[in-house]
Amino acid sequence: MYHQPVLKNRRTLLERAEKFISEIYFTDCNLRGRLYGDACPLESISSSLSRQRIPFLEAVKQNFEPYQVGDTFGPTWWTCWFKVSLRIPDSWRGKQVHLSWESDGEAMVWRDEQPVQGLTKEGEKTSYILTECLKDDEPHSISLYVELACNSLFGAGQGSMIAAPDPDRKYSVQKAELVVFKSDVRELLTDLEMLVDMVKLLGEGEQRGYQALFTANEMVNLCEPTNPSSFPAARSLAQKFFSQRNGESQHTVHAMGHCHIDSAWLWPYEETIRKCARSWVTVIRLMEKNPHMVFTCSQAQQFDWVKSWYPGLFTQIQHFVKKGQFIPVGGTWVEMDGNLPSGESMVRQFLEGQRFFKKEFGNYCKEFWLPDTFGYSAQLPQLMQGSGITRFLTQKLSWNLVNTFPHNTFFWEGLDGSQVLTHFPPGNSYEMKGKVEDLVNTVKNNKDKGRANHSAALFGFGDGGGGPTQLMLDRLDRVQDTDGLPRVQMSSPDRLFSELEADSSLLCTWTGELFLELHNGTYTTQAQIKLGNRRCETLLHDVEVASSLALCLNKTFQYPSEPLQVLWRQLLLNQFHDVIPGTCIEMVVEDAMRYYQGIYQHYDIIRVYISTTILSRYISALLYYQGIYQHYYIIRVYISTTILSRYISDALDGAAVELFEDLGNQIFMFSPSTCFNGYGYNIGGVTEIQCWSHTLTHTHSENETVLSLSLCSREAISHGCSGNQFVLFDDVPLYWDAWDVMDYHLQTRKPVVEVVSPVQIASPGGLRGSVTFTLRISDKSTITQEIILDAMCPYVKFNTQVEWFESHKFLKVEFPVRVRSPNATYEIQFGHLQRPTHRNTSWDWARFEVWGHKWADLSEHGFGVSLLNDSKYGYSVHQNTMTLSLLRAPKSPDANADMGSHQFTYAVMPHTGTFQEASVIQWAYNLNNPLRLIDNAPGSHTVAWSAFSVSAAAVILETVKQVVSTPCCCFQPLNPLLIRPLLSCDLLERVDPSRPAPITASGISISFSPFQIVSLLLYLK
Repeated sequence: MYHQPVLKNRRTLLERAEKFISEIYFTDCNLRGRLYGDACPLESISSSLSRQRIPFLEAVKQNFEPYQVGDTFGPTWWTCWFKVSLRIPDSWRGKQVHLSWESDGEAMVWRDEQPVQGLTKEGEKTSYILTECLKDDEPHSISLYVELACNSLFGAGQGSMIAAPDPDRKYSVQKAELVVFKSDVRELLTDLEMLVDMVKLLGEGEQRGYQALFTANEMVNLCEPTNPSSFPAARSLAQKFFSQRNGESQHTVHAMGHCHIDSAWLWPYEETIRKCARSWVTVIRLMEKNPHMVFTCSQAQQFDWVKSWYPGLFTQIQHFVKKGQFIPVGGTWVEMDGNLPSGESMVRQFLEGQRFFKKEFGNYCKEFWLPDTFGYSAQLPQLMQGSGITRFLTQKLSWNLVNTFPHNTFFWEGLDGSQVLTHFPPGNSYEMKGKVEDLVNTVKNNKDKGRANHSAALFGFGDGGGGPTQLMLDRLDRVQDTDGLPRVQMSSPDRLFSELEADSSLLCTWTGELFLELHNGTYTTQAQIKLGNRRCETLLHDVEVASSLALCLNKTFQYPSEPLQVLWRQLLLNQFHDVIPGTCIEMVVEDAMRYYQGIYQHYDIIRVYISTTILSRYISALLYYQGIYQHYYIIRVYISTTILSRYISDALDGAAVELFEDLGNQIFMFSPSTCFNGYGYNIGGVTEIQCWSHTLTHTHSENETVLSLSLCSREAISHGCSGNQFVLFDDVPLYWDAWDVMDYHLQTRKPVVEVVSPVQIASPGGLRGSVTFTLRISDKSTITQEIILDAMCPYVKFNTQVEWFESHKFLKVEFPVRVRSPNATYEIQFGHLQRPTHRNTSWDWARFEVWGHKWADLSEHGFGVSLLNDSKYGYSVHQNTMTLSLLRAPKSPDANADMGSHQFTYAVMPHTGTFQEASVIQWAYNLNNPLRLIDNAPGSHTVAWSAFSVSAAAVILETVKQVVSTPCCCFQPLNPLLIRPLLSCDLLERVDPSRPAPITASGISISFSPFQIVSLLLYLK
């Protein structure tokens, strides 16, 4: 009897199996070449090209011309609509029939006026199933429309993915035909693929790998590609292998379909709307076919887009949400940047997101979902807790360039001590493909072995959309409990975190920020976006405060709730993690700037400041409203000349008054005579002014740097050094141009010293003294600066204008100071934290460029220096040198990033005592929140009235606004405005009876722990 020889060569057996399923080799005789059967051309195909993204009902009315497969169309960002007529041959009865469609754009199939399937070659979706099994009573003649976007899954980068888009690229359809799809071949291919991958991933040291190898080899022996009757025997071998079970202690992988879609990145906002529809309608089709499938999806903004543009699809999504298959996660309006938005902006992300999910789907999200953001603020745990969220998922810290983060499952403790259970999927990806490699890496990379035995695996194409495929589901179904691999179960975030919570006693705790050791350039790139964000945050804050005061004073006042929600949502959208960081294409920058401009120009809202007759009678309320405290003796008001005289006569009787120009705006400065303490200047190299009961002296050098800055005879500038020293660095990262600044850029430091216009006196004295000068950065770029000393102001202000036309350069300004401390302090959302000024360890060195908000401080006992700004976020404090990052010049994905004219302000503030004792926090608010003038009503008289005050200097009254559900506000009134006792609430404005806030004769008594955020509800008459 003949016996097959026993082969021992692992390589030949492995490569034999690989070639048997290869898409490249031996497709004339291998199994892969049999995946499709007969093909049939379409009856007709015609096209209509549109510059705009038009709705379906408008598109079908366009003029369609005959189209030949292979013809080109475009250019980039246009849309080509195709009208397809087809007839399935009667001879294909009982077979699965697909429309095979391959193009280099992103396509959507429309049938019966509804979107039914996304088609994207890069997302492995190149066919639309017309019928699973053709029957006689099914329609054989079908008309379809295909909407094809002239961009790929990742935009249209010229030469590389993140390059600026090629505006002239042409597109084509390479294949459009009917084909018979052989599902039995697909099943056998999937079996063999999983076995081959197990052989390769388990390696030569694992017996299970060899079992997979010999199983695959026997399957190849049994399978005859041209004879489908041989397939069942081969498949039975695979099923026997896959059904061999694990032990009880095996790690469990919770598989969840996912489709990370950037709300804007290498494509504009409008294209994201279609990406959502293409991706999610494909998910719906998969759910119909796979009832066990679970899909997680974040970002309320994207749901809102689909609701508006694709209401039929949104109704289907709601149906599958109720079934527990389509699971909204995240709880925020968009997946925002985790560093740069203000505290109130982050609150609004959760507030708007959670309200939307509750209204549309009936539930609040339990998990915060932020897998692709460039770092995570230490205040996020408290913000999550206040928004009804106790769980957090991300994976971005796996991108760390220097240090490996030590955990995958742990408790994250925030600035105030709040804790959330946090999980980083150990596979280090949010777009797995359901392959053996993903499962092996999930177990291998788990840094909490022995402490956590459950992990997430998010599968589906992402970033540009796409989502899961049937093949991914089939792969995972095969290995639900297969010896040699972790257990796999289709799961949900709630199930995963419930399992982790049930066995969390051994989990570790990480305290403080989750700092990403990469993408440090995002704190500076696209300065205009960052300026727009800061200004709009301030503007919306001011509108809400003024409107709330007006509502308190007159119950007939119409609080502008709906317009404010629209404006807030626009601002929140621009805080998406590829927009506010500046890592998007130029089209997105233009969209973002239009949104900011719309907020600036929303006169119906801004008119609350200048025309409300109610508030104009209460001028003292204005002082709080801008964050100006009672000891701020110099009050700055941006004005229009048409109302100057009235304002002087009504509000400033007896005050010292001067009018100046400040960054192109008229600035009206006055000092009430009751608190003015005198001033003086000496111009000619030295400018001196008495400020806030101290003497602040400022001395220039020949190259216009600051040689001396003294406070009460204490020199702030380091000996032999210059402050306000502009420095230029080469800025060429390894790959991620707009994202990264590398540590080696610090070795290319070049001071900016060439003087174009020497120092000139701009304001000779009085309430303000200032000098101006111009420096040359290069033959293309210049800096013009006005250095300002204001009476009674504790800081020196630097109004700066830069004409910037550089390439891969980084502009910063340095202040070497006479302060020694191992740590510097940086403002973050609703608080501040410390970071080292030394580089002892790799964790310290990785923070060579860090983020902060309005101020940073370096202090020793009794003395310190603070650096304030009105629109910057990048800092570095190394030893005694304080550095503020000003401008970058990356060339991808926006070739014109930051080119042009920039205006911004920063300030340096030496102080005695701690920064808290010096009111640095309040002065930073002062720099960022200019007073806004409210026009006085004719015939009215100003009345002294203060809406609220805070007894403790350490407490900041940050936001005053009307809640959505009832006419109530959050502030301390000194008038009888309450109709029931004051109540505490969470950040979603839900009453919290466990935290009383008793009202006493002196006001409202509240207890705070460090960095705690407290929200109060006041119900008004």
